Amino acid sequence: MHFTRPRELLVAGIIGLGLVYLMFEVAYESVPRLPALAGVTLLVLAAVEVVLAYVIRDRIRSGRVVTGVGIARAVALAKASSLLGALMLGAWLAGVVYLAPRAEELTAASADLPAAIVGACCAAVLIAAALWLEHCCRAPEPRDRDDDRRVTG
Repeated sequence: MHFTRPRELLVAGIIGLGLVYLMFEVAYESVPRLPALAGVTLLVLAAVEVVLAYVIRDRIRSGRVVTGVGIARAVALAKASSLLGALMLGAWLAGVVYLAPRAEELTAASADLPAAIVGACCAAVLIAAALWLEHCCRAPEPRDRDDDRRVTG
């Protein structure tokens, strides 16, 4: 498994944007109102990942035992979350792009626009948290033994 590449996130975001924008174009009239806090679930996941990132980083830096399986699970969670965040960011941005121009003329669009903005912000936070967790799971750079010795003189 490799660490998340920016192009993977970009592709996921474009897929989310395209599919959801098409859905809005075809069926916005029949879609129920967007809940204002629908995107907050992504924020909860981001908070969990930030806490996990700090715990893992602290254990690695202090030299405490960290199992390879635990790190692999954390990396898999981070990779899946960053891709989900990118997909959802694209989806919520599709909502913003569709609703913003129509907010003046449609009451439903003006009511749904804040939910789309909150969702997009929460998805962006999830991407950042997932990438931070992934970064914290990297093996530390090996230090040269000569760097650790202090020269007295």
